[in-house]
Amino acid sequence: MKKIALLSLVLLLFQNNYAQTFTRKDSLFGGLRPERTCYNVLHYDLNIKIDPEQRSIVGYNDIAFQVVENTNKIQVDLFENMKVDSIVLNHQKLQYKREFNAVFIAFDKTLEKNSQQRIRFYYSGNPLVAKRAPWDGGFVFSKDQAGKPWIGVAVQGTGASLWYPVKDTQTDEPDNGATIKVAVPNGLMNVSNGRFKGSEDLRNGYTRWDWEVKSPINTYDITVNIADYVHLHDNHKGLDLDYYVLRANEEKAKIHFEEVKPMMDCFQAKFGTYPFAEDGYKLVETPYLGMEHQSAVAYGNGYQKGYRGTDLSGTGNGMLFDFITIHESGHEWFGNSITSADVADMWIHEGFTCYSESVFLECQYGAEKARIYINGLRRNFDNDIPIIGHYGVANEGSGDMYYKGALMLNTIRHIINDDAKWWKLLLDYSNAYRHQIIDTKTVVDFFNAESGIYLTPVFNQYLRYVKVPVLELRTKGNKLEYRWVTDEPDFEMPVEIAVRGETIRLKANNDWQTAPVKVKNKKDVTVATDKFLIDVK
Repeated sequence: MKKIALLSLVLLLFQNNYAQTFTRKDSLFGGLRPERTCYNVLHYDLNIKIDPEQRSIVGYNDIAFQVVENTNKIQVDLFENMKVDSIVLNHQKLQYKREFNAVFIAFDKTLEKNSQQRIRFYYSGNPLVAKRAPWDGGFVFSKDQAGKPWIGVAVQGTGASLWYPVKDTQTDEPDNGATIKVAVPNGLMNVSNGRFKGSEDLRNGYTRWDWEVKSPINTYDITVNIADYVHLHDNHKGLDLDYYVLRANEEKAKIHFEEVKPMMDCFQAKFGTYPFAEDGYKLVETPYLGMEHQSAVAYGNGYQKGYRGTDLSGTGNGMLFDFITIHESGHEWFGNSITSADVADMWIHEGFTCYSESVFLECQYGAEKARIYINGLRRNFDNDIPIIGHYGVANEGSGDMYYKGALMLNTIRHIINDDAKWWKLLLDYSNAYRHQIIDTKTVVDFFNAESGIYLTPVFNQYLRYVKVPVLELRTKGNKLEYRWVTDEPDFEMPVEIAVRGETIRLKANNDWQTAPVKVKNKKDVTVATDKFLIDVK
C-alpha cells in the first residue's frame, strides 16, 4: 500500500462552505469504512472472458491481500447490475451481503493482523455501456472499418467496480501489481496494462491474452482493449515503446507517434524518469477519445494535432502537438505515479497534467509559445464550484481543476520568480512522491518547504474558492495604491506591474499599500496577468 498522508482538519471544515447532499451509496463508494481499511491489497489476478456479441463478462478475480487489523468482514466492490456467482477462500464458499455497489464478505474465522489471504471472486454480467466515454464511464462496443469488434472501457470517476470486483478506492493500489488475462474471440487481440506474457488458444473459439503489471496501479487504470490490432514496437534510449493500432492505421501511426520520443525526453528531464519503465509504455488505439490507463494509454484522437483537431487555447499553439498523446501520457507522472487519496483532490492529477502540456511546448518551441498557450486556456474556465470537492463521498470538484489548476502552477512559478528553482522544485516533487498516494496538504507542505515561501493562502484561494484573486488599484494624486481582494483571509502574493516601461514587483496583501512609483492615472499601469492568474479592478 502506498503511504497515505492524512487529511488536515481545515480541509474537512472547508467542505461545509459548499454543502451538497450525499447518499449512503456515495459514502460506501467514497468513504474509508473499517471493512476497507482493515486490509491492504497485494495483487489482483483477473481472469475473464468477454463476449462481444452478448456484451458480457464472465470469470473471476483473485484478490491477494494482507490483513492490517483483525477482522471478520471486508468490503469489495462490484456494481449492483453485475452478478456475484460465488466468493471462495481455501475452497470454501463465503457468505456475503450486497448494499448498492458494495459487497461485504464475511469470514467464518477472524482474519489475523499481518496474515496474508487470497479470495477468488467469481462474477458475470453485462457491464454498463458508456454513452459519452470517457466522461460517463463504461464499456464502448464499436466496430472497425472492416466490421470487426473494437472494444474499450473507461471508468475513471465512475469506478473500476463497474466491470470487475475490486477494492474500489484510490487509497489502495495492489503493491505487487496485477495480472490481466482476457479471453476474446479468435481473430481479435486484447491489450491490457504492463507486459504481454503470452496467449493461449482455448480451443472453444476464444484465445486468452495474458498481461502483467509489476508496479502498483490505480484500479481505474486497469483496462481491456479488444480489436484486430497491429503491434508496432520501438525503443527510445532504453525505454520500450509499443503501439497497438487498428490495421487500417498502421502506416499513419508509425509517423504520428514519433512525437512520443521528444515528449519522453522533455517529461523525463522535467519530471524524472518514466515511472513505469518496468512495465513499458504503450499507446493503444481506442473507440473513445483517451484515458491515462497506466502503461497502456488509451488513444483516440484520430492521428491529428490538437484536441480532435481543435485548439483548446484558441491561440494556435495547441495545434503544435497531439493533445491526447501529450496530456494522457503526462498522467503517467501525475495521476498514475502520484495519486490523490480521494477524488476530491483530483486537481493533483489534472492540474499538474494540464500544466505538462505547456511544459512540452516550452521544451519543443520555447517559453513564449508555452506562455501564450497556457494563458489561452483561461477561456475554458467554468468558475462554478471550488476545485477541491467533498471528501469521503466520491465527489470531484470543478472541472476547473484542469485549466485553473495549471494556471495556478504558472502563477506559483512566477511567485518563486526563479526558473532554475522552479524546475528543480517540480522535479523534486515528482521524485519525492513517486508511486505514492497523497493529498492536498502534502502538496502544499512540500511546496512551502522547498520554495521557502508560505504558499498556503495561494493554494487555498485557487483551490477552495471559485474566484481568483482580484488586484484592486486606485490613485490618490500621483500615488498608486493597491491591495488584494480575496476570499482567503490574510492573503499575500507578489505581483508584477509595468509603469511607462519599467517593471515593478509589488508585495501585496489585503491591506492598501502605496507603490514606489508615481502615476497620472491607472491607465499608466499594466499588470502582468500572463504571469499571475488574477483579475484587475
